[in-house]
Amino acid sequence: MNEESNGQHSNGTAESARIRKARDFIEQHWAEELSLGQVARAANTSPNYFSEKFKEATGTNFVKYVARTRFEKAEGLLRNADLRVSEIAFAVGFQSLSQFNRVFKKFAGQSPTEYRAAARRHSRNGAGKKAFLLGSG
Repeated sequence: MNEESNGQHSNGTAESARIRKARDFIEQHWAEELSLGQVARAANTSPNYFSEKFKEATGTNFVKYVARTRFEKAEGLLRNADLRVSEIAFAVGFQSLSQFNRVFKKFAGQSPTEYRAAARRHSRNGAGKKAFLLGSG
């Protein structure tokens, strides 16, 4: 009997539970330093097996998944918080500002500073247009 079946049909239900457990763990701890081994333990599986199955289930490897999660959190902070870019980088779990800038640019196609400026311009333009339309009745 393999590790996943536990007497059940091998239809992936145990696998899905492990991946769901890993995703939940990442969602709860994304701002902390996360290792593959730590998340594999939380999902009750070996690191190598977890790495392979996680990529099958999510379509991406563990490191990119965590980076994407942190990037998404940073996007919201850049749009809505008045924190310095460096503060956001560390708040979302990156170990260095250069690592954050590199990852952010890879996902967004622009630096965090450029992203924030564009988001704020878009926000102001949208608000100005709305006020103009409301006032021109």
